[in-house]
Amino acid sequence: MEQYIIKGGHPLVGEVEIGGAKNAALAILSAAIMTDDTVLIDNLPDVNDINVMLDAIAGIGASVSRVDRHTVRISGKNISDMSIEYEYIKKIRASYYLLGALLGKYKRAEVALPGGCNIGSRPIDQHLKGFRALGAEVIIHGGKILAEVDRLRGKHIYFDVVSVGATINVMMAAAMAEGLTILENVAKEPHVVDVANFLNSMGANIRGAGTDIIRIRGVQKLHGTEYSVIPDQIEAGTFMFAAAATKGDVTVLNVIPKHLEATVAKLVEMGCEVEEFDDAVRVVAKGRLNSTHVKTLPYPGFPTDMQPQIGVTLALSQGTSTIVESIFENRFKYLDELARMGASVKIEGNSATIEGVESFSGARVSAPDLRAGAALCIAGLATDGITIIDDIVYIQRGYERFEEKLRGIGGIIERVDSEKAIQKFCLRIG
Repeated sequence: MEQYIIKGGHPLVGEVEIGGAKNAALAILSAAIMTDDTVLIDNLPDVNDINVMLDAIAGIGASVSRVDRHTVRISGKNISDMSIEYEYIKKIRASYYLLGALLGKYKRAEVALPGGCNIGSRPIDQHLKGFRALGAEVIIHGGKILAEVDRLRGKHIYFDVVSVGATINVMMAAAMAEGLTILENVAKEPHVVDVANFLNSMGANIRGAGTDIIRIRGVQKLHGTEYSVIPDQIEAGTFMFAAAATKGDVTVLNVIPKHLEATVAKLVEMGCEVEEFDDAVRVVAKGRLNSTHVKTLPYPGFPTDMQPQIGVTLALSQGTSTIVESIFENRFKYLDELARMGASVKIEGNSATIEGVESFSGARVSAPDLRAGAALCIAGLATDGITIIDDIVYIQRGYERFEEKLRGIGGIIERVDSEKAIQKFCLRIG
């Protein structure tokens, strides 16, 4: 098992370029098989989740050709299998997007029940409700979701809860249903809009993505396209909080500042200087930051995927902060690891109270999930000691060249695979 070893205590300074949005790319890759024509997608992040999704698509017969590290050419013309096996689903939850894509195009799909990071309950009942409303017969048998229909028909669907996955999945199926589908109480996240824009570039008729109501006029056929995935707002926010926690000065490049408004607002509240440009944001932290209160909410609220990163930063800020996690019930696991580094935290249900300390001490900790792992790296970079982070496979699922990008802005971090390598690192840096 690989680890990160980090020597902190140095402000992060410089520029870092943000890659394509993982969560948008996973859904867009699924939607790409909905046409028999060739689709070219670029600005893909080169991370494990994307590679697993491409393997899953190739596994059902689609043609997948890597043009380069960030570009892929896909053709769904020769798909012969409507079944996505558990081997793919257990690695990345987003493989369930193939359910909506296959149901829309072929009117049949069979997908294993999803796995993913253990950050809490993520039911798929709203996905199934949407498919059934469009006329599909959906059953769960043998650990698989089986959906089938002769003809998908447009419907007025009101989601009981806001769900990014359900919004995207049902939107994909409805894009090839007969008539008009109206989706209400939908997710408004940037990657929902990006998937809608991608489908529209293939000939779909989707209006209202990013608002409270999405209207979809079904079409019989989709065509090929060339498309570039939006920048990753969560990767951008991670580096922005890394700058804040280390009292640094970092400019994140290749971003859409509008997507970062909730993150920027909290950084400003905490005392950071934030400067926005057309496609970049600069974060400067000149001293110890202030406490604040955070509640995670669906977009445009503060994102749950940024909660561990702000939690680490608040643990080093002056005063008492509170975090209310309203999306996932298991998102506070990183705080137990952070306490090993000297953080003062108290968790009660879905709330955490954090009493800021002046500094952390280096320790050996474990990454409980993707975003928590990145947050613990931030903690390591903010302490003078040596921090070792185990289970970094989670981090590699969603961050491309993470340690390389951190080194580019002054972070001292290496990926190692043995105790001997850890000892060599410690000897080298003294």
